[in-house]
Amino acid sequence: MPLPFLTADRAFDTADDVALPYDDRDLWRRPYRPGPWRVGAAALTLLLASFVLFAAVIIAATGGLSSAGVVFGLAVVAILCALRMLRMGAWVSAHGVRQVSFFTTRTVSWQQVASLRTVQQPVRWLGLPRTVQGQALLLVRQGRSAEPASPLLTTHNSDFLARDGAFNRAADAMEAWADEYRRG
Repeated sequence: MPLPFLTADRAFDTADDVALPYDDRDLWRRPYRPGPWRVGAAALTLLLASFVLFAAVIIAATGGLSSAGVVFGLAVVAILCALRMLRMGAWVSAHGVRQVSFFTTRTVSWQQVASLRTVQQPVRWLGLPRTVQGQALLLVRQGRSAEPASPLLTTHNSDFLARDGAFNRAADAMEAWADEYRRG
């Protein structure tokens, strides 16, 4: 007896790339799902944090409260790093485009955006110094066309490595939202 409501592929039958009519346009949203590399790195960091928390409990039980506090602080830092890794990426709203990196967040309003375009160029592989040939979604600001822009999305970052279709969908969605929000 098949139970279609229990299968995982049923959730992919719907068109979930389409914004729902009751979605609030003022909320920041990511036009793609976090990639497996980003989620895996965050999961491993959280696993490490759980071991460190366990060590903090053992240290506290043996009587070294100041040492347990230091170890507990390290676990909290690891948890915050994992959450920041999951938060990284490109976000859009009616206000503009926001690029969240590990240490900084850059927001550009739609009035300052000249264009969003996909270009073929050398891109960094998983954020490391090594570059490979790939595609990048570049944000060109008005009045600043001479300076090289950092890409919002690339085909070789931790969200889109080996997921070319997901990159194309995300880049198309970002370009469409840029056209819509700049006109509106």
